[in-house]
Amino acid sequence: MPESSSPASTAPDSTTSSAESTTAASTPPTTPAEAAAPKRSRRGRPGYDRETLINKATEVFVSRGYDGTSMDTVARELGITKSAIYHHVKSKEELLHLAISRGIRALDSAVETESLRENVTALERLQLAVRASVVILIEYHHSVTLLLRVRGNSPLEREALEARRNIDAKVRALVEAAISEGGLRSDFTPGLITRLLFGMVNSITEWYRPSYPVDPDTIAEAVTTMAFQGLES
Repeated sequence: MPESSSPASTAPDSTTSSAESTTAASTPPTTPAEAAAPKRSRRGRPGYDRETLINKATEVFVSRGYDGTSMDTVARELGITKSAIYHHVKSKEELLHLAISRGIRALDSAVETESLRENVTALERLQLAVRASVVILIEYHHSVTLLLRVRGNSPLEREALEARRNIDAKVRALVEAAISEGGLRSDFTPGLITRLLFGMVNSITEWYRPSYPVDPDTIAEAVTTMAFQGLES
C-alpha cells in the first residue's frame, strides 16, 4: 500500500530549485553541431571469451613449449592481465587440459565413427578413418600439435598419452581387420602399418599452416591415396 504524502514532503525545495537554476544558467547551451556529433566511447583493454582464450593460449604453448611457458608469458603474449586469464581457468595445467582435450575428442570421435560404419569393408573403414584424421588434424592444428608434444611429465600429460594410445588401438584394430579380410598385405605387422600410417598423418603438424595453398580435403585425399595406392601413375 503506497504511503500518503505529507504537506512537508510535497512542498518545493527552494534551495534545490535555486541550485538547479544556477547550474542551468552556468552551463553553455549545446550547439547543433555538438548534438549531431557521435559520442566517443572509452577504449578499454581487449578481452577474450573462454574459447578465444583457449585458442590463443594453445598457440602460445605450441610456439614456446608448454614447460617453458609461464602464465605471465601467456598473459603478455595475449596482451591481457593474469587475473583476466584466471577469470576463466584455475591454473596453467587446466589451460593445457582444455587446449589438448578438444583435439583428443575430435580425433577419437572421427576414428570411432568410421570404425563403426556399416556395409563397407574393413579396408574402406580404415581409409575413411585416416582421411577423417587428416581433416581433424588440420582443423584442430594447434591442439593436436600440442597433444603430440606432451611427454608424460604430469598426471594430466600421462592421461593425454593414454588417450592417444586408445586412438592408436582403434586404428590398429581396423588394420588387423583389413588384413584378415585380405584388403591389406599380411607381410607387415599391424603395429608397423599403424605407425607408418599415422607417422604420415602426424607429420602434417610440422609443416601445415593456414596459409598453405592446398585445402584440407585435398591434403586428406593425397595422404589416403599415397598410403594405400602409392605414387605410381
